[in-house]
Amino acid sequence: MSEKALVIDGLSVRYGPISAVKNIHIDVEEGSVVALLGANGAGKTSTLQTISGLVPAAGGKISYFGQDITNMEPEKIARLGIAQSPEGRQIFPDLTVGENLKVGAFTVKDKAVIDQAYERVYRHFPILKERFKQQAGTLSGGELQMLAIARALMSNPRVLLLDEPSLGLAPLIVTGIFHIIEEIKKEGTTVVIVEQNALQTLKIADYGYVLELGEINIHGPASELIKDERLIEAYLGTQ
Repeated sequence: MSEKALVIDGLSVRYGPISAVKNIHIDVEEGSVVALLGANGAGKTSTLQTISGLVPAAGGKISYFGQDITNMEPEKIARLGIAQSPEGRQIFPDLTVGENLKVGAFTVKDKAVIDQAYERVYRHFPILKERFKQQAGTLSGGELQMLAIARALMSNPRVLLLDEPSLGLAPLIVTGIFHIIEEIKKEGTTVVIVEQNALQTLKIADYGYVLELGEINIHGPASELIKDERLIEAYLGTQ
């Protein structure tokens, strides 16, 4: 049986008087793809940001391979092996593609490991090798998303957090991005993906959680969720 990469136990997140996440429980098996689905404002991004230390937990516990990382500093969490590709990509537009990738490897001190990370990134995203010296702000939307994921991979993470990787992209580009996520999983990286594109996500996920107003109202194996009538009516019918 595989080890649990992440265990989120009773997590709550608050912004002042507003409860964004309310006492949720999520298990992430090592080597799996776990989907967090739901509408805008459901608490998906808050959950990811709390895992990576960017937003404090108001309650509950987050464990990473058995180690309590609740409210640990973001840099320490990154050094342990958790990397996030944020919503909106948040690349540095004035830096080149190569410089953006180098930023992603800030936790890695071993040059050989960094060289391997470049090789991996170029294998998945050959266009970034072509664009290496190009200013990142001049890339297309699809290329920016590739760069955001590639930058997160540069730290050679054990757990990759992806926030809305398909947002605003053309269907063909989305298909390519999801194919690459599958390949990343095959290499042994655990992936937690936040998405509104429920159908496409469940096709590549092992397990899914559906959040609504900060609470999990449906969860189960992705192969079952994709056939769940409640989910089809709420999220999949228009995909």
